[in-house]
Amino acid sequence: MSVRTLTPVLAEKARVELNEDPKRVPGDLQSIKDWLAKQPHLRARTDDQWLLSFLRGCKFSLERTKEKLDLYYSVRTAAPEMFRIRVTDPLFDEILSLGSIITLPKVASPDAPRVNLIRPGTYDPSKYNILDVMAVSSAVMKIIMMEDDNATVAGAVSILDLEGVSMAHFLQMTPVTMKKMVVMGQDASPLRMKGTHYLNTPPGFETIFNAMKAMLNEKNKNRLYVHNKNYDAMYQHIPKDILPKEYGGNGGSVAEITEYWRNKVKEYSSWLTEDELYGSDESKRPGKPKTSEDMFGVEGSFRQLDFD
Repeated sequence: MSVRTLTPVLAEKARVELNEDPKRVPGDLQSIKDWLAKQPHLRARTDDQWLLSFLRGCKFSLERTKEKLDLYYSVRTAAPEMFRIRVTDPLFDEILSLGSIITLPKVASPDAPRVNLIRPGTYDPSKYNILDVMAVSSAVMKIIMMEDDNATVAGAVSILDLEGVSMAHFLQMTPVTMKKMVVMGQDASPLRMKGTHYLNTPPGFETIFNAMKAMLNEKNKNRLYVHNKNYDAMYQHIPKDILPKEYGGNGGSVAEITEYWRNKVKEYSSWLTEDELYGSDESKRPGKPKTSEDMFGVEGSFRQLDFD
């Protein structure tokens, strides 16, 4: 059995919050593998640690785990633009090097969620698209699902620093793009969203924020915190100490953390290349094929966003 043993404090959190029982894990993993083997339309990873992240994300409900795995691989087929940059493409490393989305190395406590720092203002919207940035981020998230017990057990918190974000950035956030991001992050990913903290919000932010919020489930709607310039309010949720030095913390510099992830991606290069083979073939799905309209259909009244 090739899954890592959790630290005692994370093991207790997994037991209490996720119904994880180490004695049952091998049987649960086998149940999921047996089910996947009978799905003609799914080409899915079967690494134990990978499947365990889905079981944890679904609190060990086998039925919900199957639904999430199905959706995860269906999204990959229905929204290929969110995965279009291959890890071997020079553009991948170029975007990763911008440090637009980084996962912080330190956590607030041994059983605390992992923290992601998202800085869209660091990419030039005339040169890059948010979907390309998301494609790079989704590859990093796969590594986290394989390696990061804090993320798979305690979930993930995001800091969205909008310093330097312009109208050109906002115009890339079409309703369909937002819907794809929500389906991917909220519904298809096994990593549980534990909150998003907004800093340095520019004019036009409210329009995007309200549109995105409308797409979230009730639980996640209640986990959005707009701090703007009030960093002290954010520190009450995310201790200053774990943040990069640019944010007043002791968690290394943004450049150092970015370099760490560049090296980590190189280490996982062949694994990530192999991962491109997985997805769904809707022509083989028993019953009705899933379409992108099913997954990402956007309400008619919400076709166009108005910026004042």
